Amino acid sequence: MIILDTALQRRADAGQPIRVGIVGAGAMARGVALQLLKYCPGFHLAGVSNRHVDGARRLYNEAEVLDLITATHQQTLDDAVLAGKHCIMEDPHLLCACPHLDVIVEITGAVEFGAHVVMDAIAHGKHVVMMNAELDSTVGPILKTHADKAGVVLTNVDGDQPGVLMNLYRFVKGIGVKPVLCGNIKGLQDPYRTPTTQQAFAERWKQSAPMVTSFADGSKISFEQALVANATGMRVGQRGMFGPTVDNGEHINDAGNWYPLDLTQHPTGIVDYVVGASPAPGVFVLGTHDDPAQQHLLELYKLGTGPLYAFYTPYHLCHFEVHNTIARAVLFDDAAIAPTFGPCVDVIATAKRDLKAGETIDGIGHYMTYGQCENADVVHADRLLPIGLAEGAVLLRDLPRDTCLTLDDVRLPQGRLVDQLRDQQNERFFNKQA
Repeated sequence: MIILDTALQRRADAGQPIRVGIVGAGAMARGVALQLLKYCPGFHLAGVSNRHVDGARRLYNEAEVLDLITATHQQTLDDAVLAGKHCIMEDPHLLCACPHLDVIVEITGAVEFGAHVVMDAIAHGKHVVMMNAELDSTVGPILKTHADKAGVVLTNVDGDQPGVLMNLYRFVKGIGVKPVLCGNIKGLQDPYRTPTTQQAFAERWKQSAPMVTSFADGSKISFEQALVANATGMRVGQRGMFGPTVDNGEHINDAGNWYPLDLTQHPTGIVDYVVGASPAPGVFVLGTHDDPAQQHLLELYKLGTGPLYAFYTPYHLCHFEVHNTIARAVLFDDAAIAPTFGPCVDVIATAKRDLKAGETIDGIGHYMTYGQCENADVVHADRLLPIGLAEGAVLLRDLPRDTCLTLDDVRLPQGRLVDQLRDQQNERFFNKQA
């Protein structure tokens, strides 16, 4: 994203920074704020909303910004933004409705709450940067439909694996190589991990135990690869993906041998992952080329003899690159990663333990369910339960461990926006084809 630094410096020099509002003040939001406030020219982080305003205050204070205005009314915020000041608040609607902000960055990880924020921002003509793969994988396609109608950009982020993978995919495609697999490199995959087993790790890295559990139990990588599928038109080769485990840090250059498909003949290509490969924790793309002359030159440049060529990025830097996403959206109307192809892959709720009728399903990365990727047409046809809708649902029957839950197995909470959006998404992409 080399062009972005020049464009942002011009905005800074002209005294016309991109005006940003952030919703959420957790660990990742604090990292993004630190970048915007101290290290990346061309931005003004005008306001932060958090359900506890002290969290928003902490976010600014950690970046050595102490002069803050607590906004409880729209005019207070609007005047402060024009004056170049920094505001904190509980109500995210104030940010969404502020006419002087260019973009809302949603970093809550909450599906229902995040859906309200994103729809509010779109309704007020704001570009939306989501650092919320849980929401994006559940109703991202219909959110993009609403954003497109409003003429604003909806995007997930650079830096996290889906955005890094999408940048790599675009590079590979851009040099004339056909991507056939978009992959993620993991160090651990155990669907039965819980916040109890992950507590020490969470404390070590100052993150929440459910969040790191979602990394370990496979839910997070499922969300992330669903995002990549929806952005590229790819599918999964089987439920849960193949996810081979390799020994001794085998290099990703050998990844063409790890998947039980002829990827050169696959109609869409697939998203998948590998456990134990190097360079971790990166991402990779396998691609093909039909031109013998170009095959010869790819071998000359040390990419091997084909037919699958491996391209990789050996790291992902999460919050360090989110400012690039903001700039791409505001300055160039470009999404880092968005569900351009509609729902291609979903993430379904799977029983982490034996479940009993009458129990209320807990959250993602908790004790009762883990997420698995499945092709979206199968999810729709079989009425499988997206894990993004599972929290708060009441079980209607006993289910053994590893059962994939269906909509008929649960009673969903009433009145949720995310369920309404999911119904709209089904109508838009599936029911009209019936």
